[in-house]
Amino acid sequence: MKYIVVNTYEELSNKAADLIAAQILVKPNCVLGLATGSSPVGTYQRLIADNKAGKIDFSTVTSVNLDEYVGLDGSNDQSYRYFMNDNLFDHVNIDKAKTFVPNGCAADLAAEGKAYDEMIKELGGIDLQLLGIGLDGHIGFNEPDSVFTGPTHEVKLDESTIEANARFFQSKEEVPTTAITMGMLSIMQAKKVLLIANGAKKKAIVEKAFFGPIDPQVPASILQLHPDVTVIFSEN
Repeated sequence: MKYIVVNTYEELSNKAADLIAAQILVKPNCVLGLATGSSPVGTYQRLIADNKAGKIDFSTVTSVNLDEYVGLDGSNDQSYRYFMNDNLFDHVNIDKAKTFVPNGCAADLAAEGKAYDEMIKELGGIDLQLLGIGLDGHIGFNEPDSVFTGPTHEVKLDESTIEANARFFQSKEEVPTTAITMGMLSIMQAKKVLLIANGAKKKAIVEKAFFGPIDPQVPASILQLHPDVTVIFSEN
């Protein structure tokens, strides 16, 4: 594990973008696992700038996202499909037909999860998976539990997650209470994992996840078992 501490969010974003850009340059048809939330926004802005400057080419890249709220389709401005279009896909030369987000409106979420895992397998797996981390240690929407859940699955969101995400909605009551999330299997089978976290409030959980015991109550702690993990943290 590489554990990198930087001084600012801008520095974190630049380092993360450099690692993703390097993956694209080494393997132009790579499969990127992508994340949503506030942490990767700066990284995506830097990747957009690099693409517009001709430094990286997304034309043969495939992407798979971690998760989606149950009940929100891509036209909803709080859906993660909308987030990805707005924060990255609409601004780079990626083929949107090769950008995948779990379908939170699927009639059968169990079947959707199984199909999503099979699709990732058929793509040859994820070359680089970008992750954030929740205040409760969740990655994707894999919340604290008694076990590490392997497949893509429906999950009931913890109260702390709902409260943290309420800032993106008009009110806490509007935050969906369930989501469909990539499980630990596809995340752990990614060839490389890049986790980014910023803000003093994340320091304790980052340290617990990467320097404490491996425990499904701290879902990100499973990454200690991954052979190629980079963590970039900034308190600011």
